[in-house]
Amino acid sequence: MTPRVREILSWYGAENIGVLTNMARMMNSGKLAGTGKLVILPVDQGFEHGPARSFAKNPDGYDPAYHFELAIESGCNAYAAPLGALEACGRDYAGEIPLILKINNSDVLYGSKAPISALTSSVEDALRLGCAAIGFTIYPGSSHRKQMYEEIALASREAKKAGLAVIMWAYARGEGLSKEGETGMDVIAYSAHIAAQLGANIIKVKPPTAHLEQAEAKKVYETQGIKITQLSDRIRHVVQSCYNGKRIVIFSGGEAKSTPELLEEVKQLAQGGAFGSIMGRNAFQRPKKEAIELLKNVMEAFAGKSL
Repeated sequence: MTPRVREILSWYGAENIGVLTNMARMMNSGKLAGTGKLVILPVDQGFEHGPARSFAKNPDGYDPAYHFELAIESGCNAYAAPLGALEACGRDYAGEIPLILKINNSDVLYGSKAPISALTSSVEDALRLGCAAIGFTIYPGSSHRKQMYEEIALASREAKKAGLAVIMWAYARGEGLSKEGETGMDVIAYSAHIAAQLGANIIKVKPPTAHLEQAEAKKVYETQGIKITQLSDRIRHVVQSCYNGKRIVIFSGGEAKSTPELLEEVKQLAQGGAFGSIMGRNAFQRPKKEAIELLKNVMEAFAGKSL
Protein backbone atom coordinates (compact mmCIF):
# COMPACT_ATOMS: atom_id res chain seq x y z
CA MET A 1 0.00 0.00 0.00
CA THR A 2 1.55 3.27 -1.12
CA PRO A 3 1.00 6.70 0.44
CA ARG A 4 -0.84 7.84 -2.71
CA VAL A 5 -3.33 4.98 -2.62
CA ARG A 6 -3.88 5.57 1.10
CA GLU A 7 -4.54 9.25 0.39
CA ILE A 8 -7.13 8.47 -2.29
CA LEU A 9 -8.89 5.95 -0.06
CA SER A 10 -9.07 8.59 2.70
CA TRP A 11 -11.43 10.61 0.48
CA TYR A 12 -14.01 7.82 0.70
CA GLY A 13 -14.44 7.72 4.46
CA ALA A 14 -18.14 6.85 4.34
CA GLU A 15 -17.48 3.58 2.52
CA ASN A 16 -17.20 0.23 4.27
CA ILE A 17 -14.07 -1.92 4.42
CA GLY A 18 -15.16 -4.06 1.47
CA VAL A 19 -15.53 -1.11 -0.90
CA LEU A 20 -12.19 0.35 0.17
CA THR A 21 -10.53 -3.03 -0.24
CA ASN A 22 -11.89 -3.44 -3.76
CA MET A 23 -10.85 0.08 -4.71
CA ALA A 24 -7.37 -0.69 -3.38
CA ARG A 25 -7.45 -3.99 -5.27
CA MET A 26 -7.89 -2.12 -8.56
CA MET A 27 -5.36 0.59 -7.74
CA ASN A 28 -2.79 -1.99 -6.64
CA SER A 29 -3.09 -4.15 -9.77
CA GLY A 30 -1.24 -4.01 -13.09
CA LYS A 31 1.65 -1.87 -14.22
CA LEU A 32 0.29 1.28 -12.59
CA ALA A 33 -0.07 -0.41 -9.19
CA GLY A 34 0.44 2.01 -6.34
CA THR A 35 0.49 5.18 -8.46
CA GLY A 36 -3.15 6.09 -7.90
CA LYS A 37 -3.67 5.97 -11.67
CA LEU A 38 -5.91 3.53 -13.56
CA VAL A 39 -6.01 2.16 -17.09
CA ILE A 40 -9.05 -0.08 -17.54
CA LEU A 41 -10.02 -2.14 -20.59
CA PRO A 42 -13.81 -1.94 -21.20
CA VAL A 43 -15.40 -4.27 -23.76
CA ASP A 44 -19.12 -3.56 -23.79
CA GLN A 45 -19.04 -2.34 -27.40
CA GLY A 46 -20.33 -5.63 -28.83
CA PHE A 47 -23.55 -5.07 -26.90
CA GLU A 48 -23.64 -1.32 -27.44
CA HIS A 49 -22.69 -1.13 -31.14
CA GLY A 50 -22.86 -4.67 -32.55
CA PRO A 51 -20.23 -7.39 -33.11
CA ALA A 52 -19.11 -6.46 -36.65
CA ARG A 53 -18.68 -2.77 -35.83
CA SER A 54 -16.73 -3.70 -32.74
CA PHE A 55 -14.64 -6.71 -33.72
CA ALA A 56 -14.37 -7.09 -37.53
CA LYS A 57 -11.38 -4.76 -37.63
CA ASN A 58 -9.50 -7.27 -35.44
CA PRO A 59 -11.35 -10.62 -35.64
CA ASP A 60 -9.53 -11.97 -32.58
CA GLY A 61 -11.91 -9.72 -30.63
CA TYR A 62 -14.89 -11.94 -31.37
CA ASP A 63 -13.44 -14.32 -28.74
CA PRO A 64 -14.04 -13.01 -25.19
CA ALA A 65 -10.83 -14.73 -24.06
CA TYR A 66 -8.88 -12.29 -26.22
CA HIS A 67 -9.98 -9.36 -24.09
CA PHE A 68 -9.13 -11.05 -20.80
CA GLU A 69 -5.66 -11.84 -22.16
CA LEU A 70 -5.16 -8.33 -23.55
CA ALA A 71 -6.09 -6.73 -20.23
CA ILE A 72 -3.84 -9.10 -18.26
CA GLU A 73 -0.83 -9.09 -20.58
CA SER A 74 -0.84 -5.30 -21.00
CA GLY A 75 -1.01 -4.76 -17.23
CA CYS A 76 -4.39 -3.03 -16.98
CA ASN A 77 -5.78 -2.30 -13.52
CA ALA A 78 -9.11 -3.97 -14.36
CA TYR A 79 -11.30 -5.39 -17.11
CA ALA A 80 -14.95 -4.33 -17.56
CA ALA A 81 -17.62 -6.19 -19.57
CA PRO A 82 -21.27 -7.24 -19.57
CA LEU A 83 -22.48 -10.45 -17.96
CA GLY A 84 -22.08 -12.86 -20.88
CA ALA A 85 -18.45 -12.05 -21.62
CA LEU A 86 -17.42 -12.38 -17.98
CA GLU A 87 -19.31 -15.65 -17.58
CA ALA A 88 -17.77 -17.06 -20.78
CA CYS A 89 -14.17 -16.86 -19.58
CA GLY A 90 -14.19 -15.79 -15.95
CA ARG A 91 -13.34 -19.26 -14.65
CA ASP A 92 -10.28 -19.53 -16.92
CA TYR A 93 -8.79 -16.26 -15.64
CA ALA A 94 -10.10 -16.25 -12.08
CA GLY A 95 -8.02 -14.06 -9.80
CA GLU A 96 -5.70 -12.78 -12.52
CA ILE A 97 -7.22 -9.30 -12.86
CA PRO A 98 -9.94 -7.32 -11.06
CA LEU A 99 -13.26 -7.50 -12.92
CA ILE A 100 -16.01 -4.91 -13.33
CA LEU A 101 -19.50 -6.11 -14.25
CA LYS A 102 -21.38 -3.63 -16.46
CA ILE A 103 -24.88 -4.15 -15.07
CA ASN A 104 -26.78 -2.01 -17.59
CA ASN A 105 -26.42 -1.84 -21.36
CA SER A 106 -28.14 -0.54 -24.47
CA ASP A 107 -28.09 -1.38 -28.17
CA VAL A 108 -28.43 0.51 -31.46
CA LEU A 109 -31.19 -1.60 -33.01
CA TYR A 110 -33.73 0.92 -31.76
CA GLY A 111 -32.85 4.58 -32.01
CA SER A 112 -34.16 7.10 -29.50
CA LYS A 113 -33.44 10.72 -28.72
CA ALA A 114 -34.11 9.88 -25.06
CA PRO A 115 -31.61 7.09 -24.29
CA ILE A 116 -31.84 4.70 -21.37
CA SER A 117 -29.95 1.47 -20.77
CA ALA A 118 -31.62 -1.74 -19.65
CA LEU A 119 -30.63 -3.50 -16.44
CA THR A 120 -28.96 -6.64 -17.80
CA SER A 121 -27.37 -8.14 -14.68
CA SER A 122 -27.17 -7.63 -10.95
CA VAL A 123 -25.01 -7.08 -7.90
CA GLU A 124 -25.56 -10.76 -7.11
CA ASP A 125 -24.00 -11.65 -10.47
CA ALA A 126 -21.03 -9.40 -9.72
CA LEU A 127 -20.46 -11.16 -6.40
CA ARG A 128 -20.78 -14.59 -8.00
CA LEU A 129 -18.17 -13.64 -10.60
CA GLY A 130 -15.73 -12.28 -8.01
CA CYS A 131 -15.89 -8.73 -9.32
CA ALA A 132 -14.32 -5.73 -7.61
CA ALA A 133 -16.96 -3.31 -8.86
CA ILE A 134 -20.14 -2.77 -10.83
CA GLY A 135 -20.37 -0.39 -13.80
CA PHE A 136 -23.47 1.60 -14.70
CA THR A 137 -24.23 4.10 -17.48
CA ILE A 138 -26.25 7.24 -16.80
CA TYR A 139 -27.37 9.68 -19.51
CA PRO A 140 -27.74 13.13 -17.96
CA GLY A 141 -29.95 15.12 -20.31
CA SER A 142 -32.23 12.22 -21.22
CA SER A 143 -35.91 12.49 -20.35
CA HIS A 144 -35.44 9.09 -18.69
CA ARG A 145 -32.81 10.38 -16.26
CA LYS A 146 -35.18 10.07 -13.29
CA GLN A 147 -35.49 6.31 -13.82
CA MET A 148 -31.74 5.91 -14.32
CA TYR A 149 -30.84 7.92 -11.24
CA GLU A 150 -33.26 5.88 -9.15
CA GLU A 151 -31.95 2.59 -10.58
CA ILE A 152 -28.33 3.43 -9.77
CA ALA A 153 -29.33 4.70 -6.33
CA LEU A 154 -30.74 1.24 -5.55
CA ALA A 155 -27.93 -0.69 -7.27
CA SER A 156 -25.25 1.45 -5.63
CA ARG A 157 -26.74 0.90 -2.18
CA GLU A 158 -26.84 -2.85 -2.75
CA ALA A 159 -23.34 -2.97 -4.24
CA LYS A 160 -21.72 -0.96 -1.47
CA LYS A 161 -23.50 -2.99 1.19
CA ALA A 162 -21.91 -6.06 -0.41
CA GLY A 163 -18.47 -4.39 -0.50
CA LEU A 164 -18.33 -3.64 -4.23
CA ALA A 165 -17.11 -0.35 -5.66
CA VAL A 166 -19.38 1.63 -8.01
CA ILE A 167 -18.20 3.02 -11.34
CA MET A 168 -20.48 5.31 -13.35
CA TRP A 169 -20.26 5.99 -17.06
CA ALA A 170 -21.71 9.54 -17.27
CA TYR A 171 -22.63 10.25 -20.89
CA ALA A 172 -24.79 13.33 -21.48
CA ARG A 173 -27.39 12.75 -24.20
CA GLY A 174 -30.96 13.82 -24.77
CA GLU A 175 -33.48 15.90 -26.65
CA GLY A 176 -32.30 19.19 -25.16
CA LEU A 177 -28.63 18.76 -26.05
CA SER A 178 -26.99 19.34 -29.40
CA LYS A 179 -24.56 16.74 -30.71
CA GLU A 180 -21.74 19.17 -30.05
CA GLY A 181 -23.13 19.79 -26.58
CA GLU A 182 -22.79 16.14 -25.56
CA THR A 183 -19.05 16.71 -25.13
CA GLY A 184 -19.22 20.41 -24.28
CA MET A 185 -17.11 21.65 -21.39
CA ASP A 186 -20.00 22.69 -19.18
CA VAL A 187 -21.99 19.53 -19.93
CA ILE A 188 -19.14 17.09 -19.24
CA ALA A 189 -18.24 18.81 -15.96
CA TYR A 190 -21.91 18.82 -14.93
CA SER A 191 -22.35 15.13 -15.84
CA ALA A 192 -19.27 14.15 -13.85
CA HIS A 193 -20.55 16.11 -10.86
CA ILE A 194 -23.94 14.39 -11.08
CA ALA A 195 -22.19 11.00 -10.97
CA ALA A 196 -20.27 12.12 -7.89
CA GLN A 197 -23.50 13.23 -6.23
CA LEU A 198 -25.06 9.86 -7.04
CA GLY A 199 -22.29 8.21 -5.02
CA ALA A 200 -19.90 7.00 -7.73
CA ASN A 201 -16.54 5.86 -6.42
CA ILE A 202 -15.04 6.15 -9.90
CA ILE A 203 -16.44 8.40 -12.64
CA LYS A 204 -15.99 7.87 -16.37
CA VAL A 205 -16.65 10.69 -18.84
CA LYS A 206 -15.54 11.66 -22.32
CA PRO A 207 -12.79 14.26 -22.80
CA PRO A 208 -14.56 17.62 -23.15
CA THR A 209 -14.29 20.07 -26.01
CA ALA A 210 -14.15 23.86 -25.59
CA HIS A 211 -17.81 24.18 -26.64
CA LEU A 212 -20.13 25.70 -24.04
CA GLU A 213 -23.71 24.44 -24.46
CA GLN A 214 -25.79 26.23 -21.84
CA ALA A 215 -26.12 30.01 -22.02
CA GLU A 216 -26.21 30.48 -18.24
CA ALA A 217 -23.15 28.28 -17.77
CA LYS A 218 -21.33 30.12 -20.57
CA LYS A 219 -21.77 33.42 -18.72
CA VAL A 220 -20.12 31.96 -15.61
CA TYR A 221 -17.22 30.41 -17.52
CA GLU A 222 -16.53 33.72 -19.22
CA THR A 223 -17.00 36.05 -16.23
CA GLN A 224 -14.99 33.83 -13.90
CA GLY A 225 -12.22 33.28 -16.46
CA ILE A 226 -12.32 29.49 -16.27
CA LYS A 227 -9.61 28.23 -18.60
CA ILE A 228 -10.89 25.84 -21.26
CA THR A 229 -8.72 26.53 -24.32
CA GLN A 230 -6.35 23.59 -23.87
CA LEU A 231 -7.55 20.03 -23.28
CA SER A 232 -5.38 19.85 -20.14
CA ASP A 233 -7.23 22.91 -18.78
CA ARG A 234 -10.59 21.30 -19.49
CA ILE A 235 -9.55 18.04 -17.84
CA ARG A 236 -8.40 19.96 -14.77
CA HIS A 237 -11.80 21.63 -14.51
CA VAL A 238 -13.69 18.33 -14.80
CA VAL A 239 -11.57 16.85 -12.00
CA GLN A 240 -12.11 20.01 -9.94
CA SER A 241 -15.87 19.65 -10.50
CA CYS A 242 -15.79 16.31 -8.68
CA TYR A 243 -15.26 17.53 -5.12
CA ASN A 244 -12.11 19.49 -5.94
CA GLY A 245 -10.32 16.38 -7.17
CA LYS A 246 -11.39 14.08 -4.36
CA ARG A 247 -13.15 11.62 -6.62
CA ILE A 248 -11.42 9.37 -9.15
CA VAL A 249 -12.24 10.63 -12.64
CA ILE A 250 -11.12 8.67 -15.69
CA PHE A 251 -11.67 9.45 -19.36
CA SER A 252 -12.80 7.30 -22.27
CA GLY A 253 -10.75 6.78 -25.40
CA GLY A 254 -13.78 7.40 -27.61
CA GLU A 255 -13.80 6.88 -31.37
CA ALA A 256 -10.87 5.13 -33.06
CA LYS A 257 -7.86 7.42 -33.47
CA SER A 258 -4.35 7.14 -34.87
CA THR A 259 -1.67 6.24 -32.34
CA PRO A 260 -0.04 9.70 -32.39
CA GLU A 261 -3.43 11.41 -31.90
CA LEU A 262 -4.33 9.10 -29.06
CA LEU A 263 -1.02 9.48 -27.23
CA GLU A 264 -1.15 13.27 -27.57
CA GLU A 265 -4.64 13.22 -26.04
CA VAL A 266 -3.45 10.97 -23.19
CA LYS A 267 -0.55 13.34 -22.56
CA GLN A 268 -3.04 16.20 -22.16
CA LEU A 269 -5.22 14.06 -19.88
CA ALA A 270 -2.24 13.33 -17.65
CA GLN A 271 -1.17 16.98 -17.57
CA GLY A 272 -4.69 17.96 -16.53
CA GLY A 273 -4.67 15.62 -13.55
CA ALA A 274 -6.84 12.82 -14.91
CA PHE A 275 -6.71 9.66 -12.82
CA GLY A 276 -6.44 7.53 -15.94
CA SER A 277 -8.14 6.16 -19.03
CA ILE A 278 -10.76 3.54 -19.79
CA MET A 279 -9.81 2.54 -23.32
CA GLY A 280 -11.76 0.03 -25.41
CA ARG A 281 -11.91 0.26 -29.20
CA ASN A 282 -8.63 2.12 -29.48
CA ALA A 283 -6.98 -0.89 -27.83
CA PHE A 284 -8.82 -4.08 -28.79
CA GLN A 285 -9.34 -3.13 -32.46
CA ARG A 286 -5.57 -3.29 -32.87
CA PRO A 287 -3.60 -6.58 -33.15
CA LYS A 288 -2.58 -7.74 -29.68
CA LYS A 289 1.12 -6.84 -29.98
CA GLU A 290 0.26 -3.34 -31.18
CA ALA A 291 -2.48 -2.96 -28.55
CA ILE A 292 -0.13 -3.97 -25.73
CA GLU A 293 2.48 -1.47 -26.93
CA LEU A 294 -0.16 1.27 -27.09
CA LEU A 295 -1.46 0.53 -23.59
CA LYS A 296 2.11 0.46 -22.28
CA ASN A 297 2.68 3.96 -23.68
CA VAL A 298 -0.60 5.16 -22.18
CA MET A 299 0.41 3.79 -18.78
CA GLU A 300 3.81 5.44 -19.03
CA ALA A 301 2.16 8.78 -19.76
CA PHE A 302 0.01 8.53 -16.62
CA ALA A 303 2.88 7.27 -14.49
CA GLY A 304 5.08 10.12 -15.68
CA LYS A 305 7.99 7.74 -16.08
CA SER A 306 9.15 4.64 -17.89
CA LEU A 307 7.53 1.49 -16.56
